[in-house]
This record gives sequence, structure tokens and C-alpha cells, in this order.
Amino acid sequence: MKFPISNFKLSVSRRSVGAFTLLEVLVVVSLLSLIVLALMQVFSSTQRAFRAAATQADVLEGSRAAMDLIATDLHNMTPSGGASNGPVNLTVGPIYYAYSPLQQSLPGSYPIVQRTNVLNYFFSLSRENTRWIGIGYAVDATDASPLFSLYRYYSFTNITADPRALFNDFTNQVFNGRWTNSSLSHIIDGVVHLTLRAYDKNGFWLNTFYPTAAAPMFVPYYNQSAYGETAFYMYSNAVPAAVELELGVLEDQVLARAESLTFPSITQSNYLAGQSGAVHVFRQRVSIPNVDRTAYQ
Repeated sequence: MKFPISNFKLSVSRRSVGAFTLLEVLVVVSLLSLIVLALMQVFSSTQRAFRAAATQADVLEGSRAAMDLIATDLHNMTPSGGASNGPVNLTVGPIYYAYSPLQQSLPGSYPIVQRTNVLNYFFSLSRENTRWIGIGYAVDATDASPLFSLYRYYSFTNITADPRALFNDFTNQVFNGRWTNSSLSHIIDGVVHLTLRAYDKNGFWLNTFYPTAAAPMFVPYYNQSAYGETAFYMYSNAVPAAVELELGVLEDQVLARAESLTFPSITQSNYLAGQSGAVHVFRQRVSIPNVDRTAYQ
């Protein structure tokens, strides 16, 4: 079967008109590439935001869990009824070893306002059936990695034994840096602020200005006047009616960045000084049901 030549030429001509030129293909490919790159950028930004939110949630969750654990331990505080040189019911003190408080500039303040992060240790005594239980908290403020690790001390002894041995064991381990001891448990990292304030039955803060005649078993032995905190110990039947706990924790990304820096004593502190917005501060007041109100008469 034969086709007319004229019809064949017309068909070829129509096909040529309907095809894309090389320039048109290149333009389309370029536009598609730009669209894909834009979508990838949006996807990457979304992924970063999602990871940051997930990390933030982990930090907040871990910090709240630590606050609940500390609050529960303090809530169970019990008077020992010992003499002045006997058991310590509650003590709060500054971290002495090679530590200076981290000061951070608050963003948006003029003139510049400094926030001072203070690290204190504290130890409390409680009783459970036939044994004394000693619980303490302290932060490793040395140049160790990971930075600013919070540890919990837990030990117990028989009710017939002197519970002061628990306090002596706690301070011995903390001040000698024995963080791998079996009685110390790692809680969280990045704790740059930890304070504990005690209050009497009327809600007055027990500090260096509190009249010791009103609470003779309350002994303030050191005043961090520049930072507004008081170190003290309580013995005999004296425990506070309430305590106020403050915990400041760094965000995970900032903590990881600080840990990667060399010469920690210089570069880390300089870097963290400008990261006040990355510190999450938790505050909680805890009532002490075992308070003996006659201790404040």
C-alpha cells in the first residue's frame, strides 16, 4: 500500500512543531532544580527545628525529673535529736574546689546586668523504720567532661549507729572528687546553678541575718554575700519548715558546644558567659512535714 508523498511530509512537519527544543528543556530542568533545592532547604530547616524541639523536650523532662527526685528526698527530712557536735539534719554549703561562679550577661539589658549562677551542695538526713538515710546532692564543677554533672549521694546506717558518719562520708567523697563511688549516682549534666534556701515556721528565710536565738540549732557558717546565698547546718531537733530549691540547666546544644572547646578554664567560661538565654531555671518550694516547731521558740 502506498501513501502520497505530500501527506508524509505534512506529518513530519507537524511532529517537528510539537517537540521541545534543547533550550526549553534546559530552562525546565533549571526551574525544577531550583524548586527541589528550595524544598530541600525547607525540609532541612523543619528537621533542625524538630530535632531542637525534641532535644529541648528531653532537657526539660530530665530537669523536671531531677527536681521531683530532689523534692521527694527533701520532703522526707527528719530531725535527729542529736547534740551540737552530733548528727547533721540539713547542711548547705558552697562548692570550694577550684570553682568560681559562672556569670552571664542578660540579653537586652542596658547597662549590662549580670546573672550569677551559684553551685551549692546540700545533705539531708531522714529516717526509715530502723535505719538512718543520708542523701546529698553536689555538682562536679571541675573541667571534667561532661560538664557540670549533678550527682546524688545515698547511703544508710542502722538506727543505733551515729548518723553523722553518713554526712562525713558524703563530704569526703564530694570534696575529694570521688564521683565514681558506688554511693554516688549520676543524675543529669549541664547544671550550672543549684541552690537551696531554708525557711522557718513563719516563712522567714534562714540566713545570716536571722536571729539565732530564735533557732539555736540553726548555724550559718559562711555567707556568699556577693551572690546572696547562705551556707548553714542544722542539728538536734531543728529542720526547716520549708525549703526552696533552684536548679539551672543548660540546653543540650550549648552544653555540647562548650564540651568541645579546648582550654576549658578560659574558652568554656567565655562562651557560656554569653549563653544566659540557654539556661532553664526551675524553682520549687518543698514543705517539710516532720518539722519540730518547738525548735523555733
